[in-house]
Amino acid sequence: MPMVTQKLRDPDVNPCLSESDASTRCMDENNYDKERCSAYFLKYRSCRKFWHSIMLQRRQSGVKPPMPTAAERAEILGAMGKMPY
Repeated sequence: MPMVTQKLRDPDVNPCLSESDASTRCMDENNYDKERCSAYFLKYRSCRKFWHSIMLQRRQSGVKPPMPTAAERAEILGAMGKMPY
């Protein structure tokens, strides 16, 4: 597997891995009909926007690393009580 692909499959790097997998699975199951998978695409886009805003806040605050690890993300989501996206 190429290094870029390995990096994108790493849950510490890609916070929206499950949403990405769900949208890809939907496309496979629905013969690549994008209209049938629009809800999955919207959820993925919302996920990316949410974690991007978190990353920007952490970067502005000087927190390293800017993207929280998978464990930190689970803690953040647990504190919120529900999925924000």
